[in-house]
Amino acid sequence: MRFMTTSDKPENATGGESAADDTAEVTGIAAQDWDRASADPQYRAAVVDLLGALAYGELAAFERLAEDAKLAPTLVDKAELAKMAAAEFHHFERLAGRLTEIGEEPTRAMEPFVDALDGFHKQTAPSDWLEGLVKAYVGDSIASDFYREVAAHLDSDTRGLVLAVLDDTGHAGFAVEKVRAAIDEDPRVGGRLALWARRLMGEALSQSQRVVADRDALSTMLVGGVADGFDLAEVGRMFSRITEAHTKRMAALGLAA
Repeated sequence: MRFMTTSDKPENATGGESAADDTAEVTGIAAQDWDRASADPQYRAAVVDLLGALAYGELAAFERLAEDAKLAPTLVDKAELAKMAAAEFHHFERLAGRLTEIGEEPTRAMEPFVDALDGFHKQTAPSDWLEGLVKAYVGDSIASDFYREVAAHLDSDTRGLVLAVLDDTGHAGFAVEKVRAAIDEDPRVGGRLALWARRLMGEALSQSQRVVADRDALSTMLVGGVADGFDLAEVGRMFSRITEAHTKRMAALGLAA
C-alpha cells in the first residue's frame, strides 16, 4: 500500500472512467505551477506531506514485491514480480528526487508515515502467493484512486509527478490473470480471497483516514482550507467513487465484493 500504495488506474481494471475528470476546467491552484503555488506555506507543507507519504509507499511497495517474489510458484512469476519491484523503486527515486529539488530532505518527509504504513502491512501480511497478489491489486489500487482524486487539486508540476508515479507497473493484469486461473482450478479459493479482499478494503480506508487526520496540512488541504480542496460533501462522494472502483476490481478478479 502506498499510502493507504498499486499503480493501477480504475479504468484499467473496470473499463470505467477515472475518479478525476480530465475534461473538467482547471482553475485555482490546479492552474498554477509549483513556483507560484508554493508561495503559500500551508500548501507547500501539504505537498511535502503528500510526496513523503507517496515516497515511503513506493519504497514499501518495492520491499513487499521483492518479498512476495519468494512465494512465487515459478521462475517466470518470480521474474515478473522482480520487474515490478524495480519499477516501484524507480518511482521512489523520482519522488525522493523531487523532494530534494524543492529543498526538502526525503527521509524527514517520509518519517511521519512509516509507522502507519508498516502497521498496515504487518496487520495484512499475506499467508500465501494468492493473498499477496490480491493485496497488491486491491490495497494499492485503493491508494492510487485516492491519490488521483487529490492530484486533481494540485499545482500542475506536482500533479504531473503524482500521476506519473501512479502509472501501472503491470501488476494489475498480472494479478487478475493469476487469481482468476487459481479460482478456475479450485472455485473454493474464491471465497477465501473475497473475504481477504474485504478485510483489505476496510483496513486500507481506515488507515488512510487516520493518516490524513494526523497530518494537519494534509487534512486542511483535503477539506478546502488550503488550495482548492474538497468540501465535506465531496469527500463523501470521493470515497463512494473509490468504493465503486473497488467493487469493479473485485469483479475483474472473479470475486464477490
